[in-house]
Amino acid sequence: MRISHQPSQYSQTVRLLQITDTHLFADPYGSLLGVKTAASFQAVVENIQSLGVEFDAMIATGDISQDHTAESYQRFVDGISHWTQPCFWLPGNHDFQPEMQAVLAQSPLQRSDVVLMGEHWQLVILDSQVKGVPHGRLSEAQLALLDLALVTHSERYTLVLLHHHPLPAGSAWLDQHQLHNRDEFWTVVDRHTNVKGVVCGHIHQALDTHYKGCRVMAAPSTCIQFKPDSDDFALDTTNPGWREIELHHDGTISSYVGRLKGTDFQPDMNSSGY
Repeated sequence: MRISHQPSQYSQTVRLLQITDTHLFADPYGSLLGVKTAASFQAVVENIQSLGVEFDAMIATGDISQDHTAESYQRFVDGISHWTQPCFWLPGNHDFQPEMQAVLAQSPLQRSDVVLMGEHWQLVILDSQVKGVPHGRLSEAQLALLDLALVTHSERYTLVLLHHHPLPAGSAWLDQHQLHNRDEFWTVVDRHTNVKGVVCGHIHQALDTHYKGCRVMAAPSTCIQFKPDSDDFALDTTNPGWREIELHHDGTISSYVGRLKGTDFQPDMNSSGY
């Protein structure tokens, strides 16, 4: 179990910035369903910077690359290089782990299983990728890692990170690609009292709900958005964005979703899938 420690700069509150589903290409003009993903990613980064968003660490919750190339991962590294805070990452279904690990291991980005954040919290970072398919699954080893982290640091509140959504998001086409062994995941969570939140990517839309006493959240993608509550594949005109998360000393969580303004990154609404 790879454990790292990150002190909080903001007294008793830990602040996180979630960036997800960037879907970058080697080609700087690479486009996904009508949106140039490098440009939309850079616009999100610049908007966050211009707003002066404060955070202790960034969390990149998967699907960094769309084309599996080393250049796409380097594009992500370069895009966030002006920030000095650590970035913790995990793979999504579109990521190619050999290239992902090779590039990110040589960068300031950090791969950890557990991050002790400040005095009161830990992040448990899980790999839900099933190679070659869009749905997710946590291996026995990943479930055991979660259980061990919750036991080892039982005095700490816990935020669990993974790519795939661990409960239905309300869109039939998308929910077939959720975490397939979500019941096993929640069984582990139920054995403990210190999991206060779960954060995922994958669904290309904002989600903020409660399940089994946990806050469950997802962030919008930095590129295309999926239309909520849609039985069939459908894109949304909602803008690219990010999520800010505050973990408080009493175990409560505050969160905010930010989005770009304007109409620069509208997708091809005639797209029927990708």
